Amino acid sequence: MAVKQSQYEALLAQYSERSAAIALLKQHRPYMSLIPSMRRPESSLVTIPLPVARLKTEDLQSLTQAHTSKKITKTQILPCDLAILMCDPEWKIKLDVEIMVFIHRPEEDFSELLLRWRHTQVCLDQDYQWLMPEEDSHMFSETAEQIHPLFVIFPETPERISRGLQGANLPFVVSYHALPESDLCEAALSSES
Repeated sequence: MAVKQSQYEALLAQYSERSAAIALLKQHRPYMSLIPSMRRPESSLVTIPLPVARLKTEDLQSLTQAHTSKKITKTQILPCDLAILMCDPEWKIKLDVEIMVFIHRPEEDFSELLLRWRHTQVCLDQDYQWLMPEEDSHMFSETAEQIHPLFVIFPETPERISRGLQGANLPFVVSYHALPESDLCEAALSSES
């Protein structure tokens, strides 16, 4: 059975909510430990579905002609499905840790999934600034020091993809279409305390 578009859309919508993103990170413990405050996890991260970044590159033409360098800004949609940005819940500032989530898309094979991560790495290997959600637009949102990938696959995802992710030493979790209701409730309760 193949992955359906509706499965992909459901997970993208689900993980766009902070409580579901926290539940996702719980499935990969090393990333769970990156959340700055487990007492206030929902105040400790920002989720950006289908993220857009302003990439800043050197204008080589101005460098060779005038011996001075100018920055060229280009706004681009990144090929990841979700950006999870860590932030300090007390000071409401973005920290230097970001997790890029890649959900296996219908008809996508291993090389295409891996290529989306590689393109994201290339884009974020320069100065950049996130276009933040309205409620978080006050945050300084520039370049991070640590960028981590997290792949989400389905039980229907071909086995060669999970084997390829293991071989490439890339972290992934298997999603069973929707997180159990208990995990979402637990994530919501822990954010309130």
